[in-house]
Parts: sequence; C-alpha cells; structure tokens
Amino acid sequence: MFRDQSDSITIPEPIRGSTVLVTGGAGFVGSHLAHALADACTVRVVDDLSGGDRTRVPRGATFLEGDLCDTAVLAPAVEGVDYVFHQAGLVSVPESVERPLESHERNVDATLAVLEAAREQDARVVAASSAAVYGPPSSVPIGEDDSTDPTSPYGVDKLAADHYTRLYHGRYGVETVALRYFNVYGPGQDSGVVSAFLDQLRAGEPIIVEGDGEQTRDFVHVDDVVRANLAAATTDGVGRAYNVGTGEATRIDELAATISELAGGDVPIEHTAPDPRISRTAVRTSLGQKQRFRSTRQSHWKTGSRTCWQ
Repeated sequence: MFRDQSDSITIPEPIRGSTVLVTGGAGFVGSHLAHALADACTVRVVDDLSGGDRTRVPRGATFLEGDLCDTAVLAPAVEGVDYVFHQAGLVSVPESVERPLESHERNVDATLAVLEAAREQDARVVAASSAAVYGPPSSVPIGEDDSTDPTSPYGVDKLAADHYTRLYHGRYGVETVALRYFNVYGPGQDSGVVSAFLDQLRAGEPIIVEGDGEQTRDFVHVDDVVRANLAAATTDGVGRAYNVGTGEATRIDELAATISELAGGDVPIEHTAPDPRISRTAVRTSLGQKQRFRSTRQSHWKTGSRTCWQ
C-alpha cells in the first residue's frame, strides 16, 4: 500500500527528533503523513477506526484507538508532543448531509478538543481544512481571501474548524495553520472519484461518470499534501489558512479517459445522472505561498494516477 517515500519527501530539520501526534493516522492522508514522519520522529497516532485501518499505522508508532472528544484518549496522546497534525474527521459530503450531528461532532467538536489540548502542551497544530469551505466560487482561481459560502454540513463544519484553528493563534498564541485541501488522491485511497474509477477498472467494469463529465476538479497527490503539512509545521506564517492544490482544473471525463488508458484504453466509459447531494460547481485554486505548499514531483494527476494503479 505504501511505497518508499524517502527519496521524495524530506522531513524539515526542525521537526526531526520531535514528538508528533497524527490524528486520523490510520486513515488515508493521516497514514501517509505518519509513514513519512516515522523514521525521523517519535510518532503517536489516534484513530477511532471508523474509517481507518489499523494496519496502515507505521511500525514503531504508538497507536491509541478512541474518540478525540474523550479526554481519557486525547490527554495521554497529546502529552509532551511538539506538533499535532490533525487529520481526523468525517470526510464525506453525502454522509454529512445524512448525519449532520455526527459530522459536527467529528469535524468541529473534535478539532476544538485538539486545539485546547495543544494549547495546554504549547504544541503547534496543523489542521486539515477543505476547499468545501468556499462553496460555489464567484470567480476562479480561488484565493484564500475569497468569500466562504459552504453548501453542505461538511463544508460548514470545516469552515468552523478552520476559524477555530486560526482563532487559537490570534486569541491564545497557539501556533496553528489550517490547510484547505482540494481533491486529494493517491495510493491507499478508498473513496473519491479517482478511487471509484480505479475500483471499476480493476473489477473489469465500465467507468461510470456522473453527469456530462464537464465538471472540473483540482486533483492533488497525497504526497504533495504530506509536503504541505511538513511545510506548515515549520512556516513563520502561522494563524493562517492556505489552499493545497495544483492550480490546474481537470475535467472528470478527461480523468476517466486517462484512467481507462491504464488498462490500454479498452474500458468503456458510461454516463449516469449526477448525485443531487453533491455540488457540481467547477472549481480551481491558487495556492497560498506556492513555493512552500506546492511540489511538482507528483503534482500532475496524469503522472500521479499511475501511482494508484501500481
């Protein structure tokens, strides 16, 4: 599931030898981050395993299973840590629509609990936010200072968590950074459009595109998201939110065609009615501090998608 990242991801010197907590470290992004840190840091992972897999946690990491809102779980996990990479949460927009109370608890209450615990330990917090905070953009590319008008419980929750993350720097002096992920993909992912297309390909089924396929997304490779987290852990620009994406809009039908090519281009592509629960707004992004939070090594999805197929 995980390939050797040592040649592609460099751990900044200030982080080396530190004690770090990765919440959601048995999940998709969190496990990649935990693996990248494992050889250079003392790593702790907290995950309730509602969407994660214990086998994804790197060897040598201390694993605690439980709810971040449970002080008995969070207190020992955060004790003495230098950095908290907060990746845990409910990440599905449709599930947030179906279960808004659960979405709020896992995305907002848990973030507030993490921030308060980090304040007591004087630890820096890098928190996973989302491009869903913007809602339908008034213009593209989207900048961090653009208006926010989320259209789902997930987006509202992420915006609240994003605000809390920045507030804890301005009000309490905690070093915090919020990272607004766009469409993350990569090896080990079990949700999202790239994963869905690859699953259909592996099963020998047609690739199903919802709608006409003209909707666009900004796909960012998980390795670049890991690099963004590491950069956020060392930046002087704390108390801020940054977009994490490639700045390139990709049509879904173009993505489907590229995935089909992985099997020689013989896989048919079929179109169905779109899911009414999910916004089809075309989005693009401009990155805050591109030199810090963008890498070109894996950032083009046509190259990066092959790492998911291998």
